[in-house]
Amino acid sequence: MRPSRFVIAAAVAAVAMGTFTPAAVAAGQTGHDDQKFVVTVHQGNLAEIAAGTDTRANARDTCVKDVGRTLVKDHTKLDTDLKALAGKLHVTLPGKPTEAQRAQLAEIQAKAGTPGYDTAWLKAQADAHQATLKTIDDEIANGEDAQVVAAAKNARPVVAMHLDMVRGGTCHVMG
Repeated sequence: MRPSRFVIAAAVAAVAMGTFTPAAVAAGQTGHDDQKFVVTVHQGNLAEIAAGTDTRANARDTCVKDVGRTLVKDHTKLDTDLKALAGKLHVTLPGKPTEAQRAQLAEIQAKAGTPGYDTAWLKAQADAHQATLKTIDDEIANGEDAQVVAAAKNARPVVAMHLDMVRGGTCHVMG
């Protein structure tokens, strides 16, 4: 059976980007999209941990602080598991959130101690968790590496719960 043009194009692009060597592609190692998922979710975890930690000092609303604590706890656990998986798969992880994620937190921090902080923080979390669920669902539907797909399935209910806690930019503490 011949590989599809899409598979060939993806392999060529991965080689061109330096993500894979031809030997890695031929050996069937974790696909580029699976690697991208691991890196993206790791940076999301780092961003959520930073944002959750920030609520301790800058949020006014107790509910926002409670949700922030939950995010730190849950995303720390998810990221610990993800880092172990990345090590097994030889995926190099960045040490910090993306520039856009850091800029967004800085923008929210500029409103520290005001009701505007809480509102901006909740909206950012709702948007981030919706985007993360889309990324997770895409990995579950299209991922090639069974371990990465399993990690996505494991993370989905946690991220969905977090979205429920901030849905609509309104704080909802879960029981």
